[in-house]
Amino acid sequence: MADFPWREPIEADGIKARTRRGSIGAEWWSRRFIDVVESFADSGRLQRGRSYARKGQVIDLRVGPYEVTARVQGSVAEPYEVAVGIDAISEAGWRRAEEELASRAVFQARLLAGEMPPEIEWVFAELGIALFPGSADDLHIMCSCPDWGEVCKHAAAVLYLLAEEFDEDPFLILAWNGRTKEQLLAALRRRPGSGPIDADPLAAEGEPLTAAGFWAPPSGLARLRERPPAPPVPTGFILRVATPPAVRVRRRDLVDILEPAYEALASEG
Repeated sequence: MADFPWREPIEADGIKARTRRGSIGAEWWSRRFIDVVESFADSGRLQRGRSYARKGQVIDLRVGPYEVTARVQGSVAEPYEVAVGIDAISEAGWRRAEEELASRAVFQARLLAGEMPPEIEWVFAELGIALFPGSADDLHIMCSCPDWGEVCKHAAAVLYLLAEEFDEDPFLILAWNGRTKEQLLAALRRRPGSGPIDADPLAAEGEPLTAAGFWAPPSGLARLRERPPAPPVPTGFILRVATPPAVRVRRRDLVDILEPAYEALASEG
């Protein structure tokens, strides 16, 4: 569908993007999100969305469980209503993720310290849970404007500002997925030093250590064999979670150059 004619929006004193030029999104988690959006959205609408974000046309933005809502001032008097939804992670899925994160001391320590480890996405992927939208189908975007393009400039402005909110507070990504920072940290504190999801329940009950059975074959191997295999890690996953090097080849990021090579290696395997 053809884009709507450009008309200057009514000036609004809303939220202004901190990034005044170039790409929006500084940290790996916000870039991960923006890369997905820019992979399917119309470049013209994205450009106008960045302009809206920088001018302060987004009046307000609220992050809730599985939905982000905002009002955006366009070229008509009444602001447009924007909503960006994602599919819900089940309560059982969140419990499994919390147990797995608590079983890994490094993740538990870094999260309790307020840090977002890049490898956290890998932990969720191993459990078959998507922490980030992977394609256009994973984002449910609605706007009350008459432009049915994907995405309209009003929704694009919201998505860019959302990425900057993720830069400021990475735990908003988890809140959008249904767990606030306080809920997650409380769950991790309730499971101090807990073992893996399939750990022996006797260990959790504090059974004393003895020498009995020291020379016997390990009894936990059967449970390891019964555990279903983890889902495959997405192609080029390491490129997405690692901090990108400040290297460009013919004005292209090094990650963009390497990604086709990773995909080719995966297809050969």
